[in-house]
Parts: sequence; C-alpha cells; structure tokens
Amino acid sequence: MLAATEWQGQTGEAWAEEWRRTDRTLAPLNDALLARILPFEGRRILDIGSGAGATSFALADALPEAQVTGLDLSDALVAAAQARSAGRPNVRFVQGDAARATPDGAPFDLIVSRHGVMFFEDPVAAFTHLHGLAPRGRLLFSCFRAAVENEWMAAMRGIIERHAPETLAVPPPAQGPFAFAEPARVQAILRDAGFAPPVLEPFDFDFFAGAGEDPPADALAYFRRIGPMARLAAAMDEGAKAAFLADLEQVVTAHRRHDGIVFRAAAWIVSSRA
Repeated sequence: MLAATEWQGQTGEAWAEEWRRTDRTLAPLNDALLARILPFEGRRILDIGSGAGATSFALADALPEAQVTGLDLSDALVAAAQARSAGRPNVRFVQGDAARATPDGAPFDLIVSRHGVMFFEDPVAAFTHLHGLAPRGRLLFSCFRAAVENEWMAAMRGIIERHAPETLAVPPPAQGPFAFAEPARVQAILRDAGFAPPVLEPFDFDFFAGAGEDPPADALAYFRRIGPMARLAAAMDEGAKAAFLADLEQVVTAHRRHDGIVFRAAAWIVSSRA
C-alpha cells in the first residue's frame, strides 16, 4: 500500500528523480488517453496525479486553446514538472490532494489521469469530490489490470516466491498499482460517486523498462527505485538483497528485445461522465 505520506516523501522523490524512466515506461498511455479526448470542445482540463508532467504536456501541446492544470500530492514531482514546463503558457502545476483540493479553474470540462487514481484511501469520497470539480464534464483515466496480466509483474513472481513468499499470502491492498484491476469495483466506485456507468477498454502496450547503452543495467536501476520490486528490496538485508537482485537481473536480461528490455503491460482505459 502507498499512503499519502509516502508520495509526499520518499516515493514521490524517487519518481521525481526517475521521471525519464517512468515517462518511457508509461508513454503509450498518453497517446491512448489523447486519442479518446479528441476532438475536445472544452477549455479547462485537470490532470490528476500529474507526476512529472508528461500527460499534462501531451494535452497542452495537442490542445493549445485549452488550459491544463496538473495536480499532484508530491512536492518533488510538482517541482520536476514545473522545471520542465517552460515554453508552455497553457499548463501549470500545483501541489495538493486530489481527494480534497479545489484548484483554481474549477469547474473543469475534463478530468484525466494516467495511472494516478488507484491510491485514494477512500475512493468513493475522492471521486465524489472529483465529480464536484467537473459536474458537467468528462472523466478519463488509465489504470493497471490484474498483476497476472502484466508481464512485468508476472515474470517477477518466481523471484517473489523465492525471496518474499510471505507477501503472496497477503490479500491485495485496497489502494496501490493494481487496486482498480477488477471492473466491478471500478464501476461500483464511480456509480456511488455520482458518475455515469463507465466504459472500460482493455489496452495492452510495450513497457520499456530498460534502454540506452546497457538496457539490462538500466532496467535493473529502474526496478530498484520504482514499483513493487523496489519496495521488497528496500526491506531486505544486504545479503538477501544481493541474491534478490541477481535473480532480478536474470529476469530482466531474458526480456531483452533488440534495443531495450521490454515487458507487455495490461491496462484499462476508463471513461465516464458526471
């Protein structure tokens, strides 16, 4: 589980430092979201969990007449996005909790999020608040499908069984990367928050975990900093961590494809209206 305090602290700082790698792994989702937004007749867009800004920039560049507001819980990620936003007068970034904050510019015509809505402590309350920010607008977001459908996680299961089997016995958390894997849960949350019945479209894409001169080393550096494997490694002593990382390197190397380390990823694209 990722609590709000983690995004405000170490997790948010890691994502801010690793924005080039995280942008690369999730890049196909920006195009998928944008394809479902266009044509867009509104003017005001709110990007929830905007991170280092990649989705906000894609929206601002494609819709120069629109005003895009990126909202993120992490001060470090907001600072990274602001540092990258020069030359784009129609995008701005603010720090705040999307479950409670009311950024300037409300009401919005569209609320969008690239993998940023699975971490709410009370998702019904959070989406009820978002409904109030766009009472006549659209809602569009992406989220991961089940871990077993995501090759970048399924390929790691053997490592987890060897090094942290106790974690497999724990029920999936109510918040986290795979918290919205079940369509019925997403539908119930949005219904209870006042949204129209959502459409969930499966979207599969290449998850480029490693690239550059040494793709395996690049992928290993990514998994050591970002995501579930990083969390497992952080809890190990040095001896256990060394064995864990050696196994992780083998899995990474086995997924080399020409110029990179590539896993298949499985997401939902969720669309609804207030």
